[in-house]
Amino acid sequence: MTNAEKPSSLSADKTAPSVYTGPAGVIIGLDIGGTKTHGIRFENGLPVADESAGSSNVQNVSREEAARNIADLFGRIGSGTVSQVYAGSGGIDTDEDAAALASLIQPHVPGARVTVVHDSRLLLAAGRANTGVAVIAGTGSAAWGRNTAGTEARAGGWGYLLGDEGSGYWLGREAVRHSLRRMNQGLPVDGLTAALLQSCGVDHPNRLIALFHSPDTGRRFWAQQARHVVEAAAADHPESQALLDQAGRDLAALALQVLRQLKAAGPVILGGGLGMNVAPLQESFRRHLGSEGVTDVRVLDQEPVFGVLQLVAEPA
Repeated sequence: MTNAEKPSSLSADKTAPSVYTGPAGVIIGLDIGGTKTHGIRFENGLPVADESAGSSNVQNVSREEAARNIADLFGRIGSGTVSQVYAGSGGIDTDEDAAALASLIQPHVPGARVTVVHDSRLLLAAGRANTGVAVIAGTGSAAWGRNTAGTEARAGGWGYLLGDEGSGYWLGREAVRHSLRRMNQGLPVDGLTAALLQSCGVDHPNRLIALFHSPDTGRRFWAQQARHVVEAAAADHPESQALLDQAGRDLAALALQVLRQLKAAGPVILGGGLGMNVAPLQESFRRHLGSEGVTDVRVLDQEPVFGVLQLVAEPA
């Protein structure tokens, strides 16, 4: 391995279990989200490199940009002799989707087995569960589950034009809609709108319309605006609090759809940037599931990519 290929060392808190019984050799795990591509290099079960690059999800960026970001990641995480790459990504709905992403990865790991699945599968495994339902609340949203019979089911994950309820994009869009409604009603700019205008670099809510439809912004840009809803809710802004409650309700509905299809009771594991970090959304999620009798609800406590070790150890 050349110096350029040597992976960076992990910080002390990036540790793996002391006893590892999974596949030996070098395994690279990838978690490909709408904002970034997170990769970890495991050597005999130990994480030795942890790097991130831009998104390589072709639903969010062009195939050319995705290829550049994957190359960037492998340039820093190291390639060399790799036995397997296991990648989870949003938008993997067909075998063709999986094959298209695998074709971008394979040139960096010749001879390695490349497996591509929907990213919700990583989340369930990272939640230390073999069965149950994983719900992603990040740039987008989706739920996926598996029962003890091996039956799988999904809900959501249709992309921002058709769904993504409870996601970062959904919250960002709803912040824009909130601001435009107030404008149409002749109401003054409130705290949420003021923060949104400043972040977007415009001086009037009316300018948000053109900006929202501009090719210079997109799904990731508006998902990043979700932070203003979270901050406004913490400052007791009622409409923002209601949006976070609705996000939790919508995510709970995705989980319930999958639980009912699988005739399962749980667990339900919530992950993604919003799901792991926004307490009011978590509380709403738990409350709405609890009202339907679902009590085994967990918030992911480690990055989804760490679920790769469990997945590669499972029987093919």
